Amino acid sequence: MSDDSNLVLKADSLQVESPPIVLASQSHTRRSLLESAGIMVSCRPAHVDEAAIKRACRDHGHDVDTTALTLARAKAAHIKAAGAIVIGADQMLSCNGEWFDKPADIPCAREHLMRLRGQAHVLHTAVVVLREGKELWRHVARPRLWMRTFSEDFLDRYLRLEGDAILSCVGAYRLEGPGLHLFARIEGEHDAILGLPLLALLEFLRGYGVIRG
Repeated sequence: MSDDSNLVLKADSLQVESPPIVLASQSHTRRSLLESAGIMVSCRPAHVDEAAIKRACRDHGHDVDTTALTLARAKAAHIKAAGAIVIGADQMLSCNGEWFDKPADIPCAREHLMRLRGQAHVLHTAVVVLREGKELWRHVARPRLWMRTFSEDFLDRYLRLEGDAILSCVGAYRLEGPGLHLFARIEGEHDAILGLPLLALLEFLRGYGVIRG
């Protein structure tokens, strides 16, 4: 990703010039959500050992919300940006007490979707905001989604259509794409399903004075 650490705000921006905002992620979707709301951010990848963090959280008996927040905080803490607001986010999926990770390959994605078929699951979408290493705010949104009882023929067609694009998605679907066909019912903020609880985050940023209210 190109260096965008010197972004220039428009004169009529809703965002104040300082402090800058850094998104601890390479997620195009999360960046697009913020920029669509008029929030300019620089994006920096946060390389953390997610599997090790999840194992440690399980060993300590943490629930899914706490684990998602721990991951989000670890990502934000990985970024060193003097004076900046750093946003870390993570998303986990739980269904009937089971935690789901991103599928390793297409057969794994198929297995995940067969286990989720006809069931309701929750996306635990966590966001943590740090500044100079100090935590300013944290939040978890919990949209709930009901997968319909689709046929295996449909599933195979869906997997061929989406291909490797779903391997970066927890749950093996993109709700902003053909993955919408998997569902019978959805409750919760659409942005939180995509990976960032934007309404709550914007409310915090207004209260902190980063966005003009």
